Amino acid sequence: MAPEDKKSGGGFFASIASSLSNFGSAMHKSVNGLLGYEGLEVINPEGGTEDAAEEAEKGRWKQEDRDSYWKMMHKYIGSDVTSMVTLPVLIFEPMSMLQKMAELMEYSQLLDLADECEDPYMRLVYAASFFISVYYALQRMWKPFNPILGETYEMVNHGGITFIAEQVSHHPPISAAHAENDHFVYGITSKVKTKFLGNSIDIYPLGRTRVTLKRDGVILDLVPPPTKVNNLIFGRTWSDSPGEMILTNLTTGDKVVLYFQPCGWFGAGRFEVDGYVYNAAEEPKMLMTGKWNESMSYQPCDVEGEPLPGTELKEVWRVAEAPANDKFQYTYFAHKINSRDTAPKNLLASDSRLRPDRYALEKGDLSKAGSEKSSLEERQRAEKRIREAKGEEFTPRWFDPSNEIAPTPWGDLEVYHYNGKYDERRASVDRLDNVEEIDLGSSEFNPWQYGDLVATD
Repeated sequence: MAPEDKKSGGGFFASIASSLSNFGSAMHKSVNGLLGYEGLEVINPEGGTEDAAEEAEKGRWKQEDRDSYWKMMHKYIGSDVTSMVTLPVLIFEPMSMLQKMAELMEYSQLLDLADECEDPYMRLVYAASFFISVYYALQRMWKPFNPILGETYEMVNHGGITFIAEQVSHHPPISAAHAENDHFVYGITSKVKTKFLGNSIDIYPLGRTRVTLKRDGVILDLVPPPTKVNNLIFGRTWSDSPGEMILTNLTTGDKVVLYFQPCGWFGAGRFEVDGYVYNAAEEPKMLMTGKWNESMSYQPCDVEGEPLPGTELKEVWRVAEAPANDKFQYTYFAHKINSRDTAPKNLLASDSRLRPDRYALEKGDLSKAGSEKSSLEERQRAEKRIREAKGEEFTPRWFDPSNEIAPTPWGDLEVYHYNGKYDERRASVDRLDNVEEIDLGSSEFNPWQYGDLVATD
């Protein structure tokens, strides 16, 4: 039989889990006595319980902005604030959430290797490492722009992939994406559920992610852990994703269960990921270990989860070198996502790269970024009023709603399916001899349904 609990006892990781349990979760401390705000908790991931007051004075907020936002947000404690609150651009990065979704494709070669691999357990090692890799980008604590309804993002010139994402619903906010190359088809319907806790927020990934490996038609299904973002207003913002990531081969029943260790005192356990690849009989076949911000390794194991004699731990993925002292902690790939380098010919006018608020923030003009963001949001509200007056509904271009309801640990999700029309468009554009190159700074961003609408109340 397989070990009953790979997180806390038995097998290769027993001593690791035992030592971490002595540290416990990262400790927090109320600093309301110093600041006069009830319920304010600040967590220093690199410290203990005695430096919360000092940590509270750090972070990117100015004191006057910090204090006013705390008072405004206090009434939302316990609520899902996914689309309830307007935030200042000083906490934003020059990228939309659709582009953030595309960042997962940086290490797409891992899915290529999974498709080429004949060993069913190594296949899951490669695929699980692919999904671990995105967490390096998620530790960047700048908020991406919420996509406008109808906004899109296209990406080519990376790993032979064609990638298209679209904001298919505004209330509730739902994004859909499709990526494909010679080895795999990737599809996601993404929706989040949140719980605001004052100076932190719990984020539940209420979405459905599937990968089809083309050679054998294997279908993989992902259930990621929830994430907690700490020190939203007071202190240095950081995230933690304690819990299980489960990647299941729906074709064979094999699966990967990886446990993200919680951050303990003085950073103990932070970033660490441990787990196993199991066969359909729930017997461990491969152990996996590493840090989601550095690398992942694997080793064949016996049914007790112990490394097989004569085998060694081998690295399967390591994070690429990143630019030093980058303002937004961008990787080289993140910079490519915002550039023409990954843009196809005849870019859609609804593409995230063309958002005027995003472009202004990229150029360092926070005032213009804020005003452009407000204008886009008001235009979106005006379009909603017109739709309601006409009794119309928004219709996505590249994804169709379905009758499929996907259960998740945090609620049910209406799944959107890629309709194939984007492939037809790309094929027709690629046949053109002359296509004018779009200037990202001057081309008009146009995701709108109703043409030249003047946004008025």
